[in-house]
Amino acid sequence: MTAEIISIGDELLIGQVINTNQAYIARRLNETGVTVAAMTTVGDDMDAIVAAFRTALSRCDVVTVTGGLGPTHDDITRSAVCSFFGTDLVEDADALKNVERLFQGWNLPVTKVNREQALVPRGCTVIPNSNGTAPGYFFERDGKVFIVMPGVPFEMKGMMDQTVVPYFIAKEPGQAVVHRTLRTTGIGESMLAEHLGEITEIIPPAEQVTLAFLPSPTGVRLRLSAVAKDRATAESRIAAVEARIRAKAEKFIYGVDDDELEAVVGEMLRKAKLKLAVAESCTGGLILDRLTDVPGSSDYLERGFIVYSNESKLQELGVPQDLLAKHGAVSEEVARAMAYGARRATGTDIALSTTGIAGPAGATPGKPVGLVFVGYADKAGSLALKFNFGLDRRRTKERAAQAALELLRRKLLKL
Repeated sequence: MTAEIISIGDELLIGQVINTNQAYIARRLNETGVTVAAMTTVGDDMDAIVAAFRTALSRCDVVTVTGGLGPTHDDITRSAVCSFFGTDLVEDADALKNVERLFQGWNLPVTKVNREQALVPRGCTVIPNSNGTAPGYFFERDGKVFIVMPGVPFEMKGMMDQTVVPYFIAKEPGQAVVHRTLRTTGIGESMLAEHLGEITEIIPPAEQVTLAFLPSPTGVRLRLSAVAKDRATAESRIAAVEARIRAKAEKFIYGVDDDELEAVVGEMLRKAKLKLAVAESCTGGLILDRLTDVPGSSDYLERGFIVYSNESKLQELGVPQDLLAKHGAVSEEVARAMAYGARRATGTDIALSTTGIAGPAGATPGKPVGLVFVGYADKAGSLALKFNFGLDRRRTKERAAQAALELLRRKLLKL
């Protein structure tokens, strides 16, 4: 089965809102064996919306639509759906009960506009919305499926997970599409490709597995994909290829699929019963932000310092004044002293530090914008690694935070 994803809203076309819905829908449909063949974005224009419906249904088996189901004048998707299918709106009793339930929980009265959210096209199958007021709906015509959902990501995801995905799983489309993503860091795309060598040796054509390199500022994702008659066959093919990739690049792979580096190192710290402190200068708390995004991080994260000025490095961490004067704040020596000082001040097992020049100003002879030192200290001693992350300030901070977490991972694994 093939699908087209239609997103509706002027805000998408002018770049005011980033369209994350289509990525989520595509991934979830793909997991059920439905192949996404096209994505279309249209503005809040009746003729354009109806034309998009017509084109999509003419070329695909499944059409999903998001956006334009709200209560305001510019939400015209329901009207477009009624026009396209030649039907009218009727009140759905269960949808109205849901609206009343939500407003009761908010301690607000249900107005006429709110009640109108319970109107759905006659002849559709209603998709309940447990997270909002506007229901979604299915139409099935001539073996094709037309699905309409709200544009609010939280609401759309609930419908996809609770109703749409189970629907397609039950239909058994006759094939399984399986993806496996290996997440790497500390190595660039071209170097990783060279490390892996000849791709046909890793993936013999007979195995029918594809490999995609997906680079980002903090690492490269390796996406393995297989299509087979059933999930077990596809997973078996991918597992064989993954084993060959790991044999060549294991030390760069920190996780799979949705694993985040901060969660991976956090679990390692928890299992080892180790405590961590972090001292940040150029990253300004980004490492701490990532670590504390992980539920339960208080099990291993003891304390953090944001020491942006020389004075704070002196006062909070005890970095010697003569060290700062001789080598400068952005130096291997100060990065090591920061990590050592953070560990000493907190009594933790391990400490990380960052110091650098994020730019665009601040460069000096021999110390360009993008220069970063990442420090590490434990009971065996301290060290610092030198990096140059380029001219973009935000990217330098992100890459420095990633490098610090990766240094921690490698030390914990004794790589």
